[in-house]
Amino acid sequence: MLLREKKCHTLKAVTLSNPSRCILYLSECWVGKTHDYRMFQLEFPPEKNWFADFRVRVDLGFLGIEKEYKCKELLIPHKKPKKQELTQKQKAENKVRASERIVVEHSIAGLKRYRILSDRLRMHDLDLYNVILGVCAGLWNFRLSC
Repeated sequence: MLLREKKCHTLKAVTLSNPSRCILYLSECWVGKTHDYRMFQLEFPPEKNWFADFRVRVDLGFLGIEKEYKCKELLIPHKKPKKQELTQKQKAENKVRASERIVVEHSIAGLKRYRILSDRLRMHDLDLYNVILGVCAGLWNFRLSC
């Protein structure tokens, strides 16, 4: 008898959070194979000045953001050049930026405290899943405010 693993279809969402880990924006879910930066472009079209007054911290999944979006300050890590290494200064800058950006990961981890989001869920109704995701984000923000 052969045992096969069930395939999990990944869902992703764009989240924006502040330094106090509060989730400020949560997009609807996207198919897992959609690139992060493409989702970001569709959620926030570059024609508008969405982030002109904000300090923005992103990871390397958002390469190209500096060309299309105007930000007060953009903090993106240095990418390792092909067949070369980063300098010690670049590594130190990446470490500082990662320590600032970890707040976003903590807010996502706060969402995953709710088991309906972290466990395998065989739900075919994407609209219902979007509602569940929004409710969990609201509960997380409520927990932070209390």
